[in-house]
Amino acid sequence: MPVIRPRRLRRTAAMRDLLAETHVRTDDLIAPLFVREGISEPQPIQSLKGVMQHTRDSLRAEVVELAALGVKSVILFGVPAEKDAVGSGAYDPGGIVQLALADLRSEVGDDMVVMTDLCVDEYTSHGHCGIVDEHGVVDNDKTLDLYVAAALAQARAGSHVVAPSGMMDGQVAAIRSGLDAENFTDVAILAYAAKYASGLYGPFRDAVGVEIADGGDRRGYQQDYRNIREAQREVDLDIAEGADIVMIKPALSYLDIIADTAARVDVPVAAYHVSGEYAMIHAAADNGWIDGDAVALEQLTAIKRAGANIILTYFTRWFAENHR
Repeated sequence: MPVIRPRRLRRTAAMRDLLAETHVRTDDLIAPLFVREGISEPQPIQSLKGVMQHTRDSLRAEVVELAALGVKSVILFGVPAEKDAVGSGAYDPGGIVQLALADLRSEVGDDMVVMTDLCVDEYTSHGHCGIVDEHGVVDNDKTLDLYVAAALAQARAGSHVVAPSGMMDGQVAAIRSGLDAENFTDVAILAYAAKYASGLYGPFRDAVGVEIADGGDRRGYQQDYRNIREAQREVDLDIAEGADIVMIKPALSYLDIIADTAARVDVPVAAYHVSGEYAMIHAAADNGWIDGDAVALEQLTAIKRAGANIILTYFTRWFAENHR
């Protein structure tokens, strides 16, 4: 007969809760939100069940409700009415995200952390994350000027944290220098430090209306999913350039990268539980194949257990409503 019986410590729910090593809290979660120019009513995103493209007014209402539920942070993505080759809506003071930012800061002030995605793919006619040359290749260095302009526009509109996601070399250093030169030294940078060229972004591209021209892809600047040393180098470079927080994206498929990063660095680590990871849970649950709520909680806990301090997830509202 066994003398050592680990099951003793799993016998009741109260015992399991007492001894749980990992806890996900509403405070750990950031809600990604979409605001769309030129609509009069919120529009559901078919591939992201329960997620909306908001008007400015409905976005304000959503953020107020999230704050009441205990959510401490949101990150904004813009969907412009018009696009062009240089993504000018990303840095236009009258661009949709800049206007929405001002709305939210007037509503919640510093009671929530309002973050802004800093990329131009939603705003470019070709769907790439920067300026494209005559060969269809993104010009890294010219694109940095766009990112600095977008960072300044977002900072002036009230962003607490800018989050460059384009995976251009030197983007964090350029943005930090640009912000500091204009006395926005208090605006933090959440760097998409290890952003992989993943097949899990499809629903997000539906949400922001992005289609890459000529059937192209972003493998030339996003990371190769086969590599870990490459991720380590990218993370280290972003920290050296001034990133305040580093992020791994996607989350669930890259738990090893999250764990490695959390063990090595001395800045907070974020992870993005991306649109495809969210959509797959809902698709399987809608077909009766899984318990969607149980799997969602299991996945968020796995991401936290791997070492993420904060998690961007479309489950934020659901979690805040059901796990307070």
